[in-house]
Amino acid sequence: MFKPVSYPSFRSVLGQRRALSQAVRVAGAHDALGGRLAQAAGFDAVWASSLEVSAARCLPDASVLTMTEYLEAASHTQKALGIPVVADVDTGYGNNLNVAHMVHEYEAAGITAVCMEDKLFPKMNSFVATSHTLLDTEEYCSKVRVAKNAQRGEDFFFIARTEALIDGLGVEVALERCHAYVDAGADAVLIHSKARTKDQVLEFLRGWQDRAPVVVVPTTYPDWHADDAVKDGVSTIIYANQGLRATVSALRDTYASILSHGETTHLEDKIASVKDVFALQRLADWQELESA
Repeated sequence: MFKPVSYPSFRSVLGQRRALSQAVRVAGAHDALGGRLAQAAGFDAVWASSLEVSAARCLPDASVLTMTEYLEAASHTQKALGIPVVADVDTGYGNNLNVAHMVHEYEAAGITAVCMEDKLFPKMNSFVATSHTLLDTEEYCSKVRVAKNAQRGEDFFFIARTEALIDGLGVEVALERCHAYVDAGADAVLIHSKARTKDQVLEFLRGWQDRAPVVVVPTTYPDWHADDAVKDGVSTIIYANQGLRATVSALRDTYASILSHGETTHLEDKIASVKDVFALQRLADWQELESA
């Protein structure tokens, strides 16, 4: 029988994993299909990535899309899943009032966790070689306080993301900022780095002393095993864009192969069947609902 999908909050998933000395493992996705595949693979949560959502529209991750467009992608994904979505909300889409509106809208859509970075609006993707100027610490703390005051339910989870290392300001500045963000009410912090090793993040963790859960995004230092990251003090690991990158490679190769061979026989045992697609759509449930 067709039943609506229910899911735990991100806060509850994090609590369960921390009690088991495990990390919450989160996969980036830009739509419900990607989210459902991540859930089927065994991920604990899905990251509604602004990079992925923008790239799916062939647009840069540079505050080009609106809050409404990002929210639509995140909410469609959450409706399809039995695990929580963590929404990448960039800089909060404007000033303090915009942040309050963002919290109201995301919470109403069933999103139980958001992550907001401390750069100036409009932002540019962290891996782009350009300036990444940060918002004044107290101004960002004000946004955090507004966000926490705006939430309606106790489960709503706010992750404060510092781009101090991205801006070249160093670990001490990152620590100072994250301590201030937790003092302002943030439930967790995300320390972001584009270095080729995890050394800066490890230095941050040694100085952090587990004041609040720490989230990492090991895009440029991919050799950090999840078990080792937990031992080092990490609570959540976001694999933010590997799904998107895999999709680009798979589609590029598949389309080129079809044109090269002139038919698709050589592909049929390598790609998903139509029956598999029907299963992801929960077609049988919908057919049962139609015949009720």
